[in-house]
Amino acid sequence: MAKKKKIEEVETYTEREPVYQPITETIETNYMPYVVSVMVSRAIPEIDGFKPAHRKLLYTMYKMGLMTGHRTKSANIVGETMKLNPHGDASIYETMVRLTRGNESLLHPFVDSKGSFGKQYSRDMAFAASRYTEAKLDPFCAEIFSGIDKNAVEMMDNYDSTTKEPRLLPTTFPNVLVSPNLGIAVGLASSICSFNLVEICDATIALLKSSRTDTEKMMEIVKAPDFSGGGYVVYEPEQIRKVYETGKGSIKLRAKYSYDQKNNCIEILEIPYSTSIEAILKELTDMFKAGKLKEITDFRDEIDLSGFKLTIDLKKGTDPEALMQKLYKFTPLEDSFACNFNVLINSVPRQMGIKEILTEWIKFRTECLRREFTFDLNKKNDRLHLLKGLSKILLDIDKAIKIVKETEKDEDVVPNLMTGFSVDKEQAEYIADIKLRHLNREYIMNRIEDIKRLEEEIRGLKELLEDELKMKSYIIKQLNEIKKNMASQERRKYFRQAK
Repeated sequence: MAKKKKIEEVETYTEREPVYQPITETIETNYMPYVVSVMVSRAIPEIDGFKPAHRKLLYTMYKMGLMTGHRTKSANIVGETMKLNPHGDASIYETMVRLTRGNESLLHPFVDSKGSFGKQYSRDMAFAASRYTEAKLDPFCAEIFSGIDKNAVEMMDNYDSTTKEPRLLPTTFPNVLVSPNLGIAVGLASSICSFNLVEICDATIALLKSSRTDTEKMMEIVKAPDFSGGGYVVYEPEQIRKVYETGKGSIKLRAKYSYDQKNNCIEILEIPYSTSIEAILKELTDMFKAGKLKEITDFRDEIDLSGFKLTIDLKKGTDPEALMQKLYKFTPLEDSFACNFNVLINSVPRQMGIKEILTEWIKFRTECLRREFTFDLNKKNDRLHLLKGLSKILLDIDKAIKIVKETEKDEDVVPNLMTGFSVDKEQAEYIADIKLRHLNREYIMNRIEDIKRLEEEIRGLKELLEDELKMKSYIIKQLNEIKKNMASQERRKYFRQAK
């Protein structure tokens, strides 16, 4: 909230009219530009599922050609990103770390990484310096850049107007609900949990087919949130419904464990996404010192290259199930993820449920496709226009050669072709630039065949742009292809009914 300072009545005089004037005014200390900057430029994700820092980094990597080829040093990426993001190399690299496959923060990482990038489940496991690690874009990023070179999204100046960057990324799926996002602005926060990609695609398809899809249907399709760390969702239907309808609520998560009977120990294999192994170890240590864990003899971090593991050695005769229920109650082995689905829509923060977010994403995706199809349509119309001019010289190729041959000045070639074949300047330029070897009937006939193909493609694009149902069908087709192509379709989170 803006702070207000009241100025008490003061005597003011003017040169011409030295009369007493009581002035009572309220001066508002204007913090709004800063508040808006934090929300729009830093903390709150937009409908594409990215904050500006994510978007600038990924787009820089895209322009560096890192969709294909070999990885490059992370320091190179950070340096290039500073052309779009002037907030310092450390913050850029930290942003990149979270997007990597090595950090394990995302169900579908955007960065293919090599080296030590820390782990999401450990706050003390530091990532290596950027000069030691390497990265490139994961093939999955093809889905977030689709159509970006065809004007699918608006481009804007970077901070010093030396280059352009996208205002949003044209994601082909609702990434806003697939990639988890946390952000704290001024007086506003956003906490979006991740959902299974296939389930979100199915929910979007259902909404495209019928706008009347209700919360109950959404709960049937999208079972519950899904996190990269795995574990269990404590399934509480009323809480799930509340989150889905309002975008606000709490989801209980539990660690996944197995009992090793031979060694009489419990192995914790997956922990809640919202906690860390250090927080769990601290709580276990405090309870052990206070004599509240007499059932165990030791516990230790056994994380290695094979993955996460926290081992708890038991005393003889200890019931592992009863002990785990106790640990769920008193330690972060059971934790809650607080949901607060605040998303920027046209630079305005809105708290929305799943259906409303998907509805906004459909509007966004439809606009991206309209821009992309319009770009293609214009290109094809331009090409068709040139080919129609070329088709006119088919009637008399010798005449075209004669015009070029007999024209004395180079600048007169195009005007003479325009006059000789009744074509415009663009068509004449195209004809004049054709190589001599291509001025034969076969080449020209092949180009005329292209006219028929272009006319059909143009007709199809116009139908897509004019028919809302066809546009929805196109989005559904893309979502089905994404579902089919995604290697990781299984849920990471499993369910346990609330007790």
